[in-house]
Amino acid sequence: MSKKPTVLMILDGYGLNENKEANAVAEAKTPVMDKLMKEYPFVKGNASGMAVGLPEGQMGNSEVGHMNMGAGRIVYQELTRITKEIQDGDFFKNEAMLEAIENCKKNGSALHCFGLLSDGGVHSHNTHLYGVLEMAKRNGLENVYVHLFLDGRDTAPTSGKGFIEELLAKMNEIGVGKVASISGRYYAMDRDNRWDRVQKAYNAIVMGQGNTADSAIDAIDASYKEDVTDEFVVPTVIVENGEPVATLKENDSVIFYNFRPDRAREITRSICDDKFDSFDRPNGYFKTTFVCFTEYDVTIPNKLVAFHKVEIKNTFGEFLAQHGLKQLRLAETEKYAHVTFFFNGGVEEPNEGEDRILVKSPAVATYDLQPEMSAPEVGAKLVEAIKSDKYDVIIMNFANSDMVGHTGIEEAAIKAVEAVDKCVGDAVEAIKEVNGQMF
Repeated sequence: MSKKPTVLMILDGYGLNENKEANAVAEAKTPVMDKLMKEYPFVKGNASGMAVGLPEGQMGNSEVGHMNMGAGRIVYQELTRITKEIQDGDFFKNEAMLEAIENCKKNGSALHCFGLLSDGGVHSHNTHLYGVLEMAKRNGLENVYVHLFLDGRDTAPTSGKGFIEELLAKMNEIGVGKVASISGRYYAMDRDNRWDRVQKAYNAIVMGQGNTADSAIDAIDASYKEDVTDEFVVPTVIVENGEPVATLKENDSVIFYNFRPDRAREITRSICDDKFDSFDRPNGYFKTTFVCFTEYDVTIPNKLVAFHKVEIKNTFGEFLAQHGLKQLRLAETEKYAHVTFFFNGGVEEPNEGEDRILVKSPAVATYDLQPEMSAPEVGAKLVEAIKSDKYDVIIMNFANSDMVGHTGIEEAAIKAVEAVDKCVGDAVEAIKEVNGQMF
């Protein structure tokens, strides 16, 4: 008997808003989606705040959305959990972070704080950095240095200067901390194996090489003067008397306060992995006490984890496997982790009977340059899978609306939405042909 597959199609970043201003979804020509919403039942869902386990008023993101969908229930996110631990004091008893602090005391070495300086709440939160600084102060550390990754993607493009000013005031208030380097997240938080970008951030942090500035404010001002906004700030070393304020050295400690794994993995691996070979490290591997806020990747050695994940039982993928159903996960590179790792509740290993297809994202500097991204290829793979008579359930993602939307280029975002609309149409025809169903 032929399979009648069920498709869960996730249009990442595709939202409904009655305000048409700067609204690519409303401005785009979407005959397929218009027809579907007219002829088939639909319901609006909430993808932010407490509906997805975030603090009230906190915007959602791809990671939490996929995790909640895969779990079929509200999953309280690390942002909420870590913030609560700071408030109730448990944060300051964290064993992994205390080990990093003790290492500094034992070796007379420095503590380096890495992370995205932002209140976006997607990858990090600046209040968590303040918690780390407070912990360092309480434990008597003096040599504490911050390597800032600037956002401008989950926050406004030039909000970084305000966040830096707030941090400088906070460090002054707490009485510890100096900014040692700043990098746009484009470099320090790549997730697509563009190691040339990561290398620039690594060189600033470890080698003290790159652009230089006398202060973090000077660095950001110089960048804005060149019309380079937060996300794309070239890795810059802060210097005093012509020398770097600090570089990461052997026996130093690191606390990386990003809680979302996907964009923290590459820079972490470049420091922690003694067999790393994706770019040349002039000093080779050297020992640090490196603490990741969460488990970024179980295959990265020589690290500690501060906040271990809460295990999510009986995800949708598990449920399908338990019932002997064959499932497929399909996405391009930018969203592959979302339909696999995040949808499976933070588990890397596939379920029994779970196949995965990864379509490579285009190698362009920013996705406004190719707004269709790899949607045509993903769409073709989807149609092929629907007609294959192989799968009971297909879970897939079109990345365009999210990834191109993040560029802020409205014309490109409109093209992205229109590219997805065509792919949806192709999938609808295929589903009808095999008498399947699609959500």
